[in-house]
Amino acid sequence: MIPFALPRIDQKIIDEVTAVLKSGWLTTGPKTKLFETKLTEYTGCKSTLCLNSATAGLELMLRWYGVGEGDEVILPAYTYTATANVIMHCGAKPVFVDVNENDFNINISAIEKAITEKTKVIMPVDFAGFPCDYDAINSLVRRADIKSKFNATSAEQKQLGRILILSDAAHSLGATYKGKKTGSVTDITVFSFHAVKNLTTAEGGAVSLNLPDPFDNVTVYQYLCIKSLHGQNKDALSKVQKGNWRYNIIEAGYKWNMTDISAAMGLVELERYDSDHLPRRKHIVNRYMELLKGYSWAELPIFLKDNNSTESSYHLFPLRIKGVTEEQRDGIIREIFNKEVSVNVHFIPVPMMEFYQRKGYDVKNYPVAYNNYSHEISLPIFHDLSDTQINTVIKAVVDSVQSVIKP
Repeated sequence: MIPFALPRIDQKIIDEVTAVLKSGWLTTGPKTKLFETKLTEYTGCKSTLCLNSATAGLELMLRWYGVGEGDEVILPAYTYTATANVIMHCGAKPVFVDVNENDFNINISAIEKAITEKTKVIMPVDFAGFPCDYDAINSLVRRADIKSKFNATSAEQKQLGRILILSDAAHSLGATYKGKKTGSVTDITVFSFHAVKNLTTAEGGAVSLNLPDPFDNVTVYQYLCIKSLHGQNKDALSKVQKGNWRYNIIEAGYKWNMTDISAAMGLVELERYDSDHLPRRKHIVNRYMELLKGYSWAELPIFLKDNNSTESSYHLFPLRIKGVTEEQRDGIIREIFNKEVSVNVHFIPVPMMEFYQRKGYDVKNYPVAYNNYSHEISLPIFHDLSDTQINTVIKAVVDSVQSVIKP
């Protein structure tokens, strides 16, 4: 069976993790701090905080901004549930909007229509690794008429004076938007290093801070370190310094820190990310595109835009099958699996989930999101997927489609 996603655990990663295990320093320590520095350099942001997940990063930043009961956060209906769940955790209301047909990303006009005096945050999602239109989103929240609706209720909200852009870039580390790396294109960006992501630390995530003046991003980082570690004013690395054992708890914080074991994996992957990992994923995508371009039923995804200055991270290959129903799509997936190839669907729109249905959300209000989902099949992409396996995947897809939608 060809897997859908497979993390690269080679000898270099094994050696680095082993070195950490032998060092006696397993939790947040020198490797994590180095990983944060390297990520800041890589993305071009102002400061980076590493955590145990992207989900933790999203919730941390909502709470930092003072989002709570009575507030609204705008997000696409087409995303993974984590994007919405963190809003619920804060006691705020998720306001879903529809997405674009071509790139699956949040629709700018839909955002504008959804903004009210209760809106505190917009959470765009870089679907499949392709960046959202951040120039348009950034400009929207800075418009005088939009800023006039903003009702600041926390010190951070008063300092920013407008809706915060919190990018869910779980898929898009290494992507570029008009020549700039994701992580440096809006206020705050959150990455995922989950096991199936391009760069994995087994579990993990990072917050890239890029807040405008008068914010001091390093000061914000220092506070987030406290908030993400029980509200403790010193981490374990600080406390082992001679005579520095005494600490204080300044708030009831959370346990969201990254371990040095995870950071060791991340450092290896980041060092070879642009030279090795991304080129391999791009090669796989280009092979898929070449092998599928002759089929009239194949709606191919977008990976490049703006004269190639906007480029995906090649995280997913979201193939759409033209003219099929959701049931036919499901039948095609079953046939592909019967041919020993694993595929997936990204995503079931969040308003289709039972919990959110009980809250009154209905996918009928997001027709583009449902239409994209109903005929989407994600094909395998991982570093060690061979060209022979690529050919096997495409043959399985073609034969399965043709068996379900007979001419």
